[in-house]
Amino acid sequence: MREAQSTRMPGAMMALGSMVAVLTLTACESTPKWVKTGVYTGSDAKAFYSTGEVMGIRNEPLAWDVAENRARAQMVKILSTYTAYLMRDYAASTVGSDFKRTAEEQHVEEATKTFAAATLNGVRPVDRYKDEKKGIYYVVVKMELEDVKDMIVQSKELNGQMRDYVRKNADRAFERLEKEEQKREAPVQKPKE
Repeated sequence: MREAQSTRMPGAMMALGSMVAVLTLTACESTPKWVKTGVYTGSDAKAFYSTGEVMGIRNEPLAWDVAENRARAQMVKILSTYTAYLMRDYAASTVGSDFKRTAEEQHVEEATKTFAAATLNGVRPVDRYKDEKKGIYYVVVKMELEDVKDMIVQSKELNGQMRDYVRKNADRAFERLEKEEQKREAPVQKPKE
């Protein structure tokens, strides 16, 4: 009887040890709330936070760098994005002499260009997480309010150049649209027989 008890005891201890190990690993691997929601709420109210992620890169140091750079790019999008929107709409309806037949045509062109550029000084990573199952690397970066103010002061000249660039390209889009309209408005000549 004693032999049976002594063989059960190590088995029970191993099972208990395995459960403790599994619970410990599970607790360590809990996904941060900011990964699930996409919003990082840092303790510093006078700072901006952004996240970046990458998957499919096996080289771990490279994956962390890419995720951090994507978080920085997201910071630029948050702080310094200029969007120009252009839409041109053309519609025509032609009725035949018998008023029973109509010819309808419509042409809509939409152009949206988004441009973001900024020099980010003072952005630093504050948190990171790796989803082992999916192979996704997440990084949070932070930029202090004072650094944001400095960036805005330095970028005023750049924003004027950016607006000029977008305006020039918008004019080109309008010119292309006008050429297309002229082609459609030109009478169709029938080939001579």
